[in-house]
Amino acid sequence: MIDATPLLHLGLLLIRPGTLILAAPPFGSTFAPPAVKIGLTVLLALTLVPLVDVPAASLSLGLAGTVAREFAIGLAMALAIRALIAAAEFGGHLVGFQMGLGYSAIVDPQAGVRNNLLAVLYANIAVITFLIANGHHAFLRTLSESYVRLPIGGGHIAATLPQSVASLLGLIFTLGVRLAAPVVVVLLVAELAMALMARSAPALNLLADGASVRLIIGLLLLGIVVPAAFTVLAGYTTPVLEAGVRAAESMR
Repeated sequence: MIDATPLLHLGLLLIRPGTLILAAPPFGSTFAPPAVKIGLTVLLALTLVPLVDVPAASLSLGLAGTVAREFAIGLAMALAIRALIAAAEFGGHLVGFQMGLGYSAIVDPQAGVRNNLLAVLYANIAVITFLIANGHHAFLRTLSESYVRLPIGGGHIAATLPQSVASLLGLIFTLGVRLAAPVVVVLLVAELAMALMARSAPALNLLADGASVRLIIGLLLLGIVVPAAFTVLAGYTTPVLEAGVRAAESMR
């Protein structure tokens, strides 16, 4: 009789890295070929085979629960990286709305949905920053260490899960506002200045000219702020991954 234990061992090692590859950018995006995703998943699983021990108990009656737990752990870590991109998109949406670009949208190849131009720009900056800051190396280290801190097997959902999710969502809001704040604040001051001008000189057609003024000021500010965004995003790479690990540890 053929022993299926090695195949089950490999199958369990495919779930956690496979979920990370499928859900985490940049390979989790819609433009990534399925063959690349499958190849990376198999390569990571084969690399982990000699390093990760699979308890015999996880291959018996609790197999379904073990698979579900592996999927949840991989998804928690992948969503942490997604949170970095979502925060950048949120900041881009705030800036685009303030500049009057809320109605202009294109299809974002990373998300597969329509986003305004600045949301796509900020999301691409986040992906590039993640790679430049060796976030993919931290990504692989986190995956390897997760098998030490969260070994394969059964578990339960801890009471800290809601707090971990709230912390991750708060990180999205904090980072998004921080990225958008310089442009939004200056444009708000410009709006107040134009409002005072409209009151003092009603003959000026600021209703029509205001859009051009906002756009020019916004583009000038983007030229100053975008280079600084790389530094801000790089500083959040490690906290985001740590937040994902804390969320994954709720599935002990």
